[in-house]
Amino acid sequence: MSAPDPWHSPPDTVRERPLLVVIDPAARRTDGESVRIAKDVLCAGAQTKICLPDGPDEVERALARRGARRPVVVGDDRALLRVVELLHRRRELADAALSVVPVGGPATVALAQSLGVPTDPVTAARTVLDGAAYPRDLLVDDSGGVVLGGLRIPSGPRTDSSVRPGGQEPYDRHGAQEPPPPDSGPPAGPGTGTGTGSLNGHRDRRDPGTGAAGGGSPPWWTPAARTARTALTLLSLPVIGLTGGSRRRVHPPPPPHRLRIEADGVLLTDLDRPVTRVSVSTAAAPGEGGLAEVVVHPHAAGGPVRALARAVTVSGQDFRYRADALVRGPVRSRTWTVLTEAWTLILPHRT
Repeated sequence: MSAPDPWHSPPDTVRERPLLVVIDPAARRTDGESVRIAKDVLCAGAQTKICLPDGPDEVERALARRGARRPVVVGDDRALLRVVELLHRRRELADAALSVVPVGGPATVALAQSLGVPTDPVTAARTVLDGAAYPRDLLVDDSGGVVLGGLRIPSGPRTDSSVRPGGQEPYDRHGAQEPPPPDSGPPAGPGTGTGTGSLNGHRDRRDPGTGAAGGGSPPWWTPAARTARTALTLLSLPVIGLTGGSRRRVHPPPPPHRLRIEADGVLLTDLDRPVTRVSVSTAAAPGEGGLAEVVVHPHAAGGPVRALARAVTVSGQDFRYRADALVRGPVRSRTWTVLTEAWTLILPHRT
């Protein structure tokens, strides 16, 4: 008799598997203490292999070689999305009971929190060890992108932090704009990671002459440049106290969009009826698994149009959309399809 396939173990046995802990580089930079705490809890409670990748390619190699190990993501929402998308592309998402220890600011782990994952590193790590496996629906678009929670059109106001010097925008390998979190700090220099290995063996290589991490060149700013930079920052701050309060920048409302929106082939709105906002999310109501909830807010007077569907198509003028923590586009047409119970997330036991 052949041995049972570890990939198809029932959900109540996933906690007995060893772990592959993928620690995102941004998490190591922004909150190394939370990373250390999570690692200590996980290593004390299970057989653990630590992966310290420097980029998506190393994450993909680690996942491909994980064997029967359960993948655990230590990082923010973008790190979780990358792992889910990689597993989906490899057609292994349905067989991987995924866990996450959120590390980052409140805005960067909002998705994980909305999915029911504790944001405290100790509680989240204990959930990895003792939680229960819950299947979840997944939105997949026609380009291979995944949506765990929901998406909205338009994507929201742009911020200066989402544009690199020279007008270049950061993109992931699938064309999604990936603005760095505001508290992520400067990017790590080359050679600061160790790939797959032990976190204790991760060395901070510094140039003995400059103290710069990674052995690279020192920061571009000198003391004089820092002084000028501080002066420019102070000059750009809002004027406080001159008018009895602070001057706030008010963003104008987004212009209406001319979009054609179909839910399971049923036309909800067409190009001649502009809309101000569109949202698509996995249905939250009980008994509506396998369906997406579509909400269309028309520009004209009247309430929103709501529908439940397995497939949603949006087309029209070039538009960007925010899918979970990523801004994607511009595109002229996109179709999202619900995959029922396509992935599994380890969460605290429901009482």
